[in-house]
Amino acid sequence: MQFNNPKILDLLDTDVSFGHSNGWIQNLDDFKKDFSSGKVEYKEISQIEVSEMKKFKNTFSIRRKIKVKGFYKKQEFEMNLSLLEIWIKKKSLWKLWSRQSVEIKP
Repeated sequence: MQFNNPKILDLLDTDVSFGHSNGWIQNLDDFKKDFSSGKVEYKEISQIEVSEMKKFKNTFSIRRKIKVKGFYKKQEFEMNLSLLEIWIKKKSLWKLWSRQSVEIKP
């Protein structure tokens, strides 16, 4: 994501769901369209903290905090986010199935 590399798509499950801090929800087709159009361009993504990791069978959840900088529709943004990600293992590969973010206000 940080380098806007299309290989990020290889990590996503076909049924992926992104819940953004502004209430915006994306499925895989929405994400592909927005990613290729440059609607969102990430300049920096840095991990601040991992607060929880849990695994159950072929499911893995992770709670973490990140700092994000970039552009949304050419408008600059910077924010800290708290994320919950759910990963599932399919054919020996881990795929992102769901991700929800919440903005951390200072």
